[in-house]
Amino acid sequence: MKARADMEIAGKAVCVFMLLTIIKLRRTEGNNRVSADLGHNTVMICPNTTSISMVTWKISTKTGGLCTLAYRFDQKKTDRTNCSDRMNWRSRPDWDRALKIQQVGMADEGNYTCEVVNADGNFHFHYHLTVLASPRTNLYCDDHGNPVCEAETVQPAAEISWVPESNSTPRADNHDNGTVTVLSRFAASSTNGKNPTCIVSHATLNETKSIACSPAHRNLILNIAIILGFLIIITFVAVIYYFKLHGYRFCHKTKPPDIIPTYSSQDDTVEVEPYTTYVQKENVIYNSVSDLTMRQNLPQGQSPAT
Repeated sequence: MKARADMEIAGKAVCVFMLLTIIKLRRTEGNNRVSADLGHNTVMICPNTTSISMVTWKISTKTGGLCTLAYRFDQKKTDRTNCSDRMNWRSRPDWDRALKIQQVGMADEGNYTCEVVNADGNFHFHYHLTVLASPRTNLYCDDHGNPVCEAETVQPAAEISWVPESNSTPRADNHDNGTVTVLSRFAASSTNGKNPTCIVSHATLNETKSIACSPAHRNLILNIAIILGFLIIITFVAVIYYFKLHGYRFCHKTKPPDIIPTYSSQDDTVEVEPYTTYVQKENVIYNSVSDLTMRQNLPQGQSPAT
């Protein structure tokens, strides 16, 4: 008898357990993971059931409190508590119980539950919303002439690969605002004459960018050559302007100026003095001869008058 009683108790326990399991499975008919693109609209469906007396959306986001959006069929009354204006019924709740979120933001990530009440009990349909943001990509050359590829987005982080294949390992940096930046620097022994191509892979984006980077020393030599050429041109123009400003003419043979002889009173004096001296000497000789002749012609004892 005792063994039989124990078997009956065990059988009842199994039946209760199976019944509770069936009820649990029936009342929790959905547990889905959904995703939405940042800035886009999304809709979550609440399955139809019969004889509904009340439907309620219970929303628990990771950055806010509990939000409820309810509709009572018997009173035809809508009630909302602590919900954003972007969250509302997709249409009339008396015949469409879907929830619509306009311009999904990062703060909308979290758990969404639709609770339906009818004569058979309460039924719950669960969703977990993940917001996806397209990464902001950037491809540039560093100071050493190496291509660098960056992709900034929210979780999950973007993946970066290179063509040709790079030997470097991408680095991920997490920021306080919830975003993550993945940086990869191209490092390969040879590119086979092709520009390195960065491939960014994400749930919301597949993007390809190519870039050609010159080695740093080549850039330095090129910059120096450009600067020197510019300085030479400026110097040449400045020299031409200087000569033009001062009246110089290039490739012009000038005629030497005519030389006009000059005379001075001293030259006249030099030329006159020999003639004067000669005349004076002639006069002295003439006077001496004249005196001698007069003396010879005068009687003795008389002297020529002076």
